[in-house]
Amino acid sequence: MKIAVYGATGMVGSQIVAEAGRRGHEVTALSRKGATVEGAAVVRAADLADLETYRSVAEANDAVVLATSPDRAGGSREPYLQAHRAIAEVPTDARLYLVGGFGSLQGPDGARIKDLPDFPAEYKAESDTVFRAYEALRDSSAGLNVTVHAPAAVIQPGERTGKYTTAVGVPAGDFISAQDYAVAAVDELEKPQFQGKIFTAAN
Repeated sequence: MKIAVYGATGMVGSQIVAEAGRRGHEVTALSRKGATVEGAAVVRAADLADLETYRSVAEANDAVVLATSPDRAGGSREPYLQAHRAIAEVPTDARLYLVGGFGSLQGPDGARIKDLPDFPAEYKAESDTVFRAYEALRDSSAGLNVTVHAPAAVIQPGERTGKYTTAVGVPAGDFISAQDYAVAAVDELEKPQFQGKIFTAAN
């Protein structure tokens, strides 16, 4: 499979590149600086806002992983949202795989976790932005094949166990390592179960 990963130098993106490369997939790693990433067959410098590059990447790959962060040091989250709104209107046969946020999942009363009173205020704006990006992809007039993979409440570098549990739309657990998030992501890309849905994985 040919897989392109935007945000390939980040905590999550780099692990997805490494996991996919480990399994023999042809991975194109895209980041603003075009830095070398373990597991990548091709490395490119690209910003998600560059639609011409995105079109060529989507045409050349079976799946495009969107693992960029809405937070830029000292900057606005608006470019992240605008980039996703723009690519939402680009027709493509490639599967889009959005690295979502825990806040997009639903709590016990059906409300989004990001909208619950006890959701940490410091993560609220970021969670809102990621969810709005998902809505843009979901509601696209281009009829895109989109999957959103939300992490557990806590995700951080750790051990690759290859063991995880999944849930659709609601939390599956409290923690997942970045390595096992990547295992779940590549498993889903290889054998789709959650196309058109928000799912999550936890250790």
